[in-house]
Amino acid sequence: MPTIVHFEIPADDVKRAKKFYTELLGWKFEEVPGDYWLITTRGEKAVDGGMMKRQNPQQQITNYIDVPSADEYAAKVETLGGKVVVPKMPVPCMGYFVVCLDTENNVFALWETDKNAK
Repeated sequence: MPTIVHFEIPADDVKRAKKFYTELLGWKFEEVPGDYWLITTRGEKAVDGGMMKRQNPQQQITNYIDVPSADEYAAKVETLGGKVVVPKMPVPCMGYFVVCLDTENNVFALWETDKNAK
């Protein structure tokens, strides 16, 4: 069954947001190329995430849901009344993502793992 495997938190002030989540929850941050920080959470059911500078004023936290085929599920989103807002994009050597809106205008992303993604 598809499940949330990653989340992203946009921040107007990344330094301030990192401090907040580190002090509140004990999360660890590691900077990677492209002004992006990987987030390591803790706990039995931990889901890790990422943080970046907010790209637009409406950008919200996005949950990434692992699916076997981003193309198949993106088509299903539209059939069910949702909308694809960012078409399938590669994350080299990791996989592909598609950003969608559900029928209530909530943002979420589909994630397909593929180590051959280019």
